[in-house]
Amino acid sequence: MRTFRRAVLPVVMVVVFQLLVGSCGSTKDVAYFQNSKDVDLTSSQFLYDARIMPKDQLTITVSTTDPDAAVPFNLTVPTPMTQNQRSSYSQAMLQTYLVDNDGNISFPVIGNVHLGGLTKAEAEKKIQDLIKPYMAAAANPIVTVRMTGYQISVIGEVNRPGTFTVGREKITILEALAQAGDLTIYGVRNNVKLVREDSKGQKAIYELDLNDANLINSPYYYLQQNDLIYVTPNKVKAQNSSVGSMTTLWFSATSILISLTSLLYNILR
Repeated sequence: MRTFRRAVLPVVMVVVFQLLVGSCGSTKDVAYFQNSKDVDLTSSQFLYDARIMPKDQLTITVSTTDPDAAVPFNLTVPTPMTQNQRSSYSQAMLQTYLVDNDGNISFPVIGNVHLGGLTKAEAEKKIQDLIKPYMAAAANPIVTVRMTGYQISVIGEVNRPGTFTVGREKITILEALAQAGDLTIYGVRNNVKLVREDSKGQKAIYELDLNDANLINSPYYYLQQNDLIYVTPNKVKAQNSSVGSMTTLWFSATSILISLTSLLYNILR
């Protein structure tokens, strides 16, 4: 009997210890930017400017000191409205330009213009130079380019997975995760995957570590159009998904084993 007790008790203790360690050992991986005090942020001191990509939708406005001179270069459509049961038109609204797969748009008067890969400021300067020959020198055209919104997707271990429309021209990975309700407790913070497609259609997958404050210096800290973020589940969630209800049965069996061992120990001592 003593031999039985000596053989069983160590096994039970090991099982209990592993359960306790497994339940709290991963908490150190939950916090973001754990080494923030040790990170040199001098390389991140710049203003990010998104670059125009295929399938982007742009609004382009041309303004001049002579309003009539700008009319041919503004792609507008009248908006119908009803007034006194008569059909009339309100102020014209700007139509959007769709960037094709080659990075081009079809612009009034001057035709195809390649804007793919340019920043907003670079695109404005390029269009301005192209339309100047069609205007008087005193017209002094001003070109304003705006991205009308692009989409990013966040899936995996987040509270609200989905596709989100970005209403401004830049968004960080942390802001995107915030829109998705942040990571669940089962999300792996040090292995978040970013799927990105470049202007030529080449796809790439990058692994990002949210625990590391150096992420701020990463070229992937700011997201691009149509980026996809995938938060991988940790081992606990993966095991729960694969085992399902068997996990509950396993814990129940372990509890019964501990209870029986304790009962036998009390009886046989």
